[in-house]
Amino acid sequence: MKKIVMTGGGTAGHVTPNIALFSTLQKEGYEISYIGSYNGIEKELIEAQQIPYYGISSGKFRRYHSWKNFSDPFKVVKGFFQARSLLRRIRPDVVFSKGGFVSVPVVLAAKTRHIPTIIHESDLTPGLANKLAIPAATKVCCNFPETISYLPSDKAVLTGSPIRQELLHGSKSAAMEFCHFTSNRPILMVMGGSIGSVYINNAIRGCIDELLQKYQIIHLCGKGNLDSSLEGKAGYAQFEYISENLPDLFAAADIVVARAGANSICELLALRKPNILIPLSRNASRGDQILNANSFAKQGFSVVLEEEHVTSATLMQTIDDVMAHRSQYITAMEQSAQNDAIATIMSLIHDVTK
Repeated sequence: MKKIVMTGGGTAGHVTPNIALFSTLQKEGYEISYIGSYNGIEKELIEAQQIPYYGISSGKFRRYHSWKNFSDPFKVVKGFFQARSLLRRIRPDVVFSKGGFVSVPVVLAAKTRHIPTIIHESDLTPGLANKLAIPAATKVCCNFPETISYLPSDKAVLTGSPIRQELLHGSKSAAMEFCHFTSNRPILMVMGGSIGSVYINNAIRGCIDELLQKYQIIHLCGKGNLDSSLEGKAGYAQFEYISENLPDLFAAADIVVARAGANSICELLALRKPNILIPLSRNASRGDQILNANSFAKQGFSVVLEEEHVTSATLMQTIDDVMAHRSQYITAMEQSAQNDAIATIMSLIHDVTK
C-alpha cells in the first residue's frame, strides 16, 4: 500500500478538492494522512471523513503592515520542523498540497526529505502561499489555461479542479419536491457564497416578481440573509446554506448566478450549468475572482457581470439572454479539457511515485 500525505487549509476551498480525491485514492490502495493547522476549518472537515489528521503550527504571510508579520515567521519555522518530523514518521510516497498558508511548511519539509510533491493552484494566478511552495514542488496542477504562463514550464499541468463526485448524482425530482416546485417553468439557482452577497441578493430580490413570471428560483442567500417577506412565495425557495441537498438542487437548475470562486465555477463546469458570474470586486479581494470569471467567459462557459454595475434590470436581461442560448454554453463546457481532473491528477500521482 502506498502512502500519501495531503495538506491545505485556511478556507473550505483549500480542503474540498482534497476531499474529492479521497474516494479514488482509497480505491487505488493509498493510505491517506492529512496535515493541517491546529484549529483551522480543515480539521473539522477532514476528521469528519475519518482520515488521520495531524495539526502543526502555521502563520500567515500578509501583504499589509501588521505586528503579526514579525511573529508569524517563527510559527512557520516551527511548523516546518513539525511537518518534517511527521513526514519522517509517516514515510509517504507523495505529498499533495491544495494550498493555504499551512501547506507551505509541509511542502518545504517534503522537499528536504526528497518526497515528490504535487501542488494544486485553483485561481488563475498563484496565491502567495503557493508562490512560496512552487519551487519545492515536483508538479503544479492548475484550473485555467492562462495559469500555465505563471508557472515553471516543466512543472505546469492543466487539470481542472477535483469535483465532489456526489454533486454529479443529484435527483431533480427530489429537488422539485424539496422546494415545492412544478415542472412548468425553468429553474434559476442563485448562489452568493457561504456568507452571501448583498449585491446579488438585492439585485435578485429587486426583480423577483418579474423573474417569477418566467422562472422558479432557488436562492442560497447566505447566513442571516433570509427575507421573511418572501417566505411562502410560490416558485421561490430561499435558504441560508445547503449541504446535504445541494446535489439535487444542482441537478434541477437550468441556469446559475454565482460568485466566481475557483472551486465553485469548476463545479459548474463539471455539471454543465450555464451561468452568470458576478465576481468579488478588487475592493474586496486580490482580484482573483475577476480573473477566474473572465477566463471562463473567454472559453465560452459563462457571462460576467461586474459587481459594481449589477442592477435588477441588467441581471434580469442577462439571465434571459443566457437562458436563450443554454445549448451553446453546454456545448462549450462539454469540449473543455478541464473535465476529468481526478483522473488527470491520479495519473500525475502515479507518475511521481513510480
